[in-house]
Amino acid sequence: MSKNNVEYVRQIIENLKKLDYIRPGDIPNIDLYMDQVTTFMDEHLADEKRFPDDKILTKTMINNYTKNNLLPPPKKKKYSKEHMLLLIFIYYFKNILSINDIRSIFNPLNEIFSEENKKKNIGIDLEAVYEEVFSYEQEQVDALVRDVVRKFKKAEKAFDKIKEEEDREFLVCFTFICILSFDVYIKKVIIEKMIDQYISPRFGKKNEGEKKTDK
Repeated sequence: MSKNNVEYVRQIIENLKKLDYIRPGDIPNIDLYMDQVTTFMDEHLADEKRFPDDKILTKTMINNYTKNNLLPPPKKKKYSKEHMLLLIFIYYFKNILSINDIRSIFNPLNEIFSEENKKKNIGIDLEAVYEEVFSYEQEQVDALVRDVVRKFKKAEKAFDKIKEEEDREFLVCFTFICILSFDVYIKKVIIEKMIDQYISPRFGKKNEGEKKTDK
């Protein structure tokens, strides 16, 4: 393994280890105005940015999520802790799923925790769901680190007959990117099939006149 490639792997692993999530206790227990929401998300997810000028969340995005029924409308222009939790879920989902797919997932979730259903006292709230889901984060990061290292070692074995070192390094990186991309593609297909074959038929709502919308 070349010195450059060793450094690539080290950087990838370090970046994976830095991944974290917003804990419910970090979210204020008071309702927030739009500007406060975007500022909070930008500050707490700063490490997720690819480029320094990237915006984690904008007013336009939030309004679009509300318009497309991913997010309940704010009350008196203020967003609750439940709004914040849903926005965090949306932030991660939107990188791989369309708005239609996210809506299919959120429809039954929002139904369970709607104001009307709160009277049922099901023994759990949205915050508890959030905590349960994200409690698996470190376990998943550890597994991903091992998987990334394994995939890179496999890519390192490619094109070993190429004599030009610079050309070979690029081809190894290209192979690594392809392996990771295929992994993401397969997982995306699995998610879409779960939505289409399980969630939508059993829990979905048919919204007449609803237009298909991309991310």
